[in-house]
Amino acid sequence: MNAINPKIIDFIDSHHVLTLAVAKDNIPYCSHCFYCYLPDRNLFVFTSDPDTRHIRDVESSGNYHVTAGIALETRITGKIRGLQITGMLSLPGEQEREIVRKAYIKRFPVSGLVKLHLWVLRPGFMKLTDNRLGFGTKLIWENT
Repeated sequence: MNAINPKIIDFIDSHHVLTLAVAKDNIPYCSHCFYCYLPDRNLFVFTSDPDTRHIRDVESSGNYHVTAGIALETRITGKIRGLQITGMLSLPGEQEREIVRKAYIKRFPVSGLVKLHLWVLRPGFMKLTDNRLGFGTKLIWENT
């Protein structure tokens, strides 16, 4: 795996909600998900019930290729930052199931009180726009 710029990791770690976008029959849909990120595995982890529209759309279409975004809300142009992600959505593998569960509960302790339906997003591409580094500056990571 190519090294991920630490500025991208810092941005991911400083936020906790991503917007997940899926498509079924060329009809897009998005949802907002609390996430934790495991940098050593380059995984975003979130919980979503099987009956939510975005999960139903992914599973019924068989299209597990998704996009996601994380944004800093600001009206100050010089502080605009946002991350765009493309990758594959899946259930955690048998060997990683407990690792991602513990990581998610550590980030969101109240989640340990409910049944979790954990999903992982394995990015193949990430682009961080960070205007603090200069207007329109982009840092790109791609798994090649």
